[in-house]
Amino acid sequence: MTTEKEWGKLYFCPTPLGNLQDITLRTLEVLETVDFIACEDTRVTLKILNHYHIQKPLFSYHSHNLREVSSRIVNLLKEGKNIALVSDAGMPGIQDPGMELINLLEKEGLSYEVLPGPSALVVAVVYSGFAFSGFTFLGFLPRKKKERRKILEQFLHLPSTLVIYESPHRVVSTLEEIKEIAGSERRVVFLRELTKIHQELQRGKLGEILELLSQRERIKGEVILVIEGEKKGKEIPPEAEKLLEVLSQQGLSPQEMLEVTSEVFSVSKNKLKEVWRKGKPS
Repeated sequence: MTTEKEWGKLYFCPTPLGNLQDITLRTLEVLETVDFIACEDTRVTLKILNHYHIQKPLFSYHSHNLREVSSRIVNLLKEGKNIALVSDAGMPGIQDPGMELINLLEKEGLSYEVLPGPSALVVAVVYSGFAFSGFTFLGFLPRKKKERRKILEQFLHLPSTLVIYESPHRVVSTLEEIKEIAGSERRVVFLRELTKIHQELQRGKLGEILELLSQRERIKGEVILVIEGEKKGKEIPPEAEKLLEVLSQQGLSPQEMLEVTSEVFSVSKNKLKEVWRKGKPS
């Protein structure tokens, strides 16, 4: 009869973000000794294994086959097999399949171990130099505008730095939404293709970064945005309050008033809205 002591172990193994030399010695040791490697894309993982002359049976584990392959992993572990889980890059389980597997392993009483190593999230935070008050990782934002807007409005007025993973096709529109909420003066770092040949880092005010990216025909690669937290105590200029009053007298709608004033004074529309709701200016 099989006992828990005879069961195998699953290893969560971080892999290089781009530069293959960024793999840890411990990860290499695990990849060399396990019985199977579960990976997001076998073609990507084979590049790493071939580079280090490692030959192991591979099978795919991704968002489209979670249930089926999770059952296979559990069965293999109960047969005493050791398995390494890797994503295409970085730490598996961070915006990649893996969290579901952790919960399943806990439920089944199976052993697993998470190895330290490359993480795009940590690299981006350090590059920014913003995170004196900690940081909040939002991962990929929801595609639905209403849900995305709700999250951004909730977190952009906090003092902690925000880290967002974004598609290169949506990054400009996301920055435009952030600008509407936080204003064009908020500092942001745009990172693309970390550790790869075409790595890019752009640092500046949100309005500057948005203008730079808007001029490009196409943006390629994996993108991370790091947005500085809101600095408390920033007062709305009296001139901004005066402009709201003037625009109101000219018959502009509240939305138009907020948009114009936000653009002129680089103050978030949410802050201006608070002033307006409190009856200021009178």
